[in-house]
Amino acid sequence: MEQSTAAAAGDEPAHRYGAALARGIEARWQAYWAENGTFEAPNPTGTLKGHVSEAKHSFIMDMFPYPSGSGVHVGHPLGYIATDVFARYQRMNGFTVLHTLGFDAFGLPAEQHAVATGEHPRTSTEAAIANYRRQLGRIGFGHDPRRSITTIDPAYYRWTQWIFLQIFNSWYDTRRESARPISELIAEFESGARPTPDGRGWAELSGIERDELLGEYRLAYAKEVSVNWCPGLGTVLANEEVTADGRSERGNFPVFKSKLKQWMMRITAYGDRLISDLEPLDWPEAIKLQQRNWIGRSEGARVDFPVDGHAITVFTTRPDTLFGATYMVLAPEHDLVDAVVPAAWPEGTPEAWRGGAATPGEAVTAYRAMAAAKSDVDRQADAKTKTGVFTGAYATNPVSGEQVPVFIADYVLMGYGTGAIMAVPAHDTRDFAFARAFGLPMRCVVEPTDGRGEDVATWDDAFASYDALIVNSANAEVSLNGLGVVEAKARITQWLTEKGIGEGTVNFRLRDWLFSRQRYWGEPFPVVYDEEGVLHALPESMLPVELPEVEDFSPRTFDPDDAKTEPETPLSRNADWVNVTLDLGDGRGPQRYRRETNTMPNWAGSCWYELRYIDPDDENAVVDPVNERYWMGPDSGKPNGGVDLYIGGAEHAVLHLLYSRFWHKVLFDLGYVSSKEPFHKLFNQGMITADVYRDARGFPVPAAEVEERGGKYYWDGAEVFREAGKMGKSLKNSVSPDDFCDTYGADTLRVYEMSMGPLEVSKPWDTKAVSGAVRFLQRVWRNVVDEETGLPRVTESEPDAETLRAAHQAVAGVAEDIAGLRFNTAIAKLIVLNNHLTKLDAVPRQTAETLVLALAPFAPHLAEELWAKLGHSGTLTFEPYPVADPRYLVADEVTCVVQVQGKVRDKIQVAPDISEDALKELALATDGAQRALDGRAVRTVIVRAPKLVNIVPA
Repeated sequence: MEQSTAAAAGDEPAHRYGAALARGIEARWQAYWAENGTFEAPNPTGTLKGHVSEAKHSFIMDMFPYPSGSGVHVGHPLGYIATDVFARYQRMNGFTVLHTLGFDAFGLPAEQHAVATGEHPRTSTEAAIANYRRQLGRIGFGHDPRRSITTIDPAYYRWTQWIFLQIFNSWYDTRRESARPISELIAEFESGARPTPDGRGWAELSGIERDELLGEYRLAYAKEVSVNWCPGLGTVLANEEVTADGRSERGNFPVFKSKLKQWMMRITAYGDRLISDLEPLDWPEAIKLQQRNWIGRSEGARVDFPVDGHAITVFTTRPDTLFGATYMVLAPEHDLVDAVVPAAWPEGTPEAWRGGAATPGEAVTAYRAMAAAKSDVDRQADAKTKTGVFTGAYATNPVSGEQVPVFIADYVLMGYGTGAIMAVPAHDTRDFAFARAFGLPMRCVVEPTDGRGEDVATWDDAFASYDALIVNSANAEVSLNGLGVVEAKARITQWLTEKGIGEGTVNFRLRDWLFSRQRYWGEPFPVVYDEEGVLHALPESMLPVELPEVEDFSPRTFDPDDAKTEPETPLSRNADWVNVTLDLGDGRGPQRYRRETNTMPNWAGSCWYELRYIDPDDENAVVDPVNERYWMGPDSGKPNGGVDLYIGGAEHAVLHLLYSRFWHKVLFDLGYVSSKEPFHKLFNQGMITADVYRDARGFPVPAAEVEERGGKYYWDGAEVFREAGKMGKSLKNSVSPDDFCDTYGADTLRVYEMSMGPLEVSKPWDTKAVSGAVRFLQRVWRNVVDEETGLPRVTESEPDAETLRAAHQAVAGVAEDIAGLRFNTAIAKLIVLNNHLTKLDAVPRQTAETLVLALAPFAPHLAEELWAKLGHSGTLTFEPYPVADPRYLVADEVTCVVQVQGKVRDKIQVAPDISEDALKELALATDGAQRALDGRAVRTVIVRAPKLVNIVPA
């Protein structure tokens, strides 16, 4: 049936499905979709209002791309094809579907390009976006173009700035566990319902004092904090942007700890909710675990240790061991270090505590410089040699009254707890090592259960246990002796609270989010400072605050190894923009102000873009509440609301995803959205990898030019060496989708990428393997169209029982697989059905239409063309997806064992009469086989239908 007369004669049939025919079909149907607004999703209200399905609607999203100047390679569209397949399937099942794609376009890459070339980052970014739109457009995505956004559009970042102002003008009320407008907090201060820290009335405070006091409550605040300062980039970085070895994620420059005034987001206020609200989300457990670990919730107590008129506050999860605290350690960056350091060493200070310095001040300064050059990971590493220096100060243990020395040491971080610890060396391994190194006392307060006794001098290491009794822990007012750990913790916490020197509390590893960058290419902050330095939010009528033109886009960068530098921002050089006269509408009339010269991080625009997809043209609100409730509101299937399906990379687990959840929760608390969470279902797609070929120097060479000879690889006459790696321009192994679509067609790209293996698994690109997708689509075409005439070749006769069973079983399996995002096995089932039809003398129209509709989500251009040739008008986008008749699904099944190199890797249920070819296709598509092959080519497949398939890799 497959061999045409022309082909037999050696001539190419005029209507054979190949690259040229595919390109024409694809261009024609893409034009049709655009002209007819096929994928334009209506809203219940507003400018995009139209008829919507109240019962069935679906919001499907991709993590939107950053438009690199190098364009798209074939690895980029993997997730986008997956969401498009699912969205098309949903439309055919009667859903109103919102699916679009925008661009995350602020950030360092475009700015670094501007620094190097002098080209404005907007120019290069807009050119990159246009190229991305062109490249992705060829693949035939069913996106609603009206809803696409770019974060650099002032009409978009006007609302990013607006959201920032909502966060800035809010505080977190722990009594209500919710954000509230800052005006309500001010009213409490004004009325006296909430006293000021020093007892003065609100009216008695100066403007700057009020500003500083409110800053202690605001969810967005500016404060001098310990930051990750990267001189090589000329900017500070969030913790999440610093690698484990203490270098910048971008550029690999060294990062130092420094104290600078920065904008911060009080994400820590939402720590409990960020953990508890994970539970109902349909997310991979690995991502949930990463977020829980990053947030790092722990219960314990805060305790004050008096020292020279100050109080060092520590957080401890073991307040039951307070009587064993024999010294304290502050992080080198701690605010109180300078306040407690005396002018001279106390009499009798051991030489080992002094660090070789003449005064405590000199010792502290020298040690701080050394610690600043270490990463947090290095500082926490369990090194054999503990370093530190005595500050010269002594604190009072609040339960024993003993004077305990205060050290600074790099193993204590400002990023955890309060940046200070009470050291109980007998029961903490790191404290034990430090105490031994510096000759500090140790006291056993947890009775050893391993027979070592209570004489700590004889111990080789600390005794740490939660299942032991407390000893040597009593004063005149409270005794913990003989209690278990849990009971002792409760009793001492109650006593500390009654005495006003501590309280039970919850601590988080999560730190407040560093939210300012010393760069040009980012959203300006919508705030100004008056001549007294008081901070003022701009009124909404002044939004957006647009980026000004500057002559030099470079932040001032420094010697990467010089930590003793401070940022200088590009915006600060435009004096006419920085210094302005404004009337803020506060009754003071026109005043002179100074603008903020930092910009927001690139994460700002991506924290909320799902909301703007819903309402891209709304000029009066960030999103219309009716539309938000329709697309994202909670229901029985998603109790916290959110986007129905969000596909993207797992690398954003503690960056974009955590930040987005925080912003969304603030908007929920303030009543702007009905959903508590932005994304209900999350799916992480794997990567498409590619072989990298390196020469003898280790430099990548063009992969497409490498030749294999005798099991070795050569380029330009010299041997090169293959390794597995990512696909990318720098590795010279990128495959352009433009080239692929020219050679094979967009539908072939879609089918091939969806058939490579499970969506969540990383898979190697192999252009040779594309032939399978090519043959499949050509056979589908030949089953419906005569290659000589281009006319349909189906018969009007009824399909026989075997064909009906094959069609209905395929439809049932494909529908189930698409719903479960198992696209590779769905395609395998379509191949089985198509192969069955190939063996028929003529394909019944009914079955041909079933095949075309079932194939449509994967190869939409080809399906549209075949649907038209079968006599239908318009698009099949909204045609009902085929429904299997249960009568044809009832069949005896047997279990087929799938082996790879003789080892059982999977099992599948198949019909007893399944053909060898069909069984081979199903076996090769199983998850177990794909994992075992791990990208290796297949040498042979041994089929013993219906019970055994053994795959032999090359």
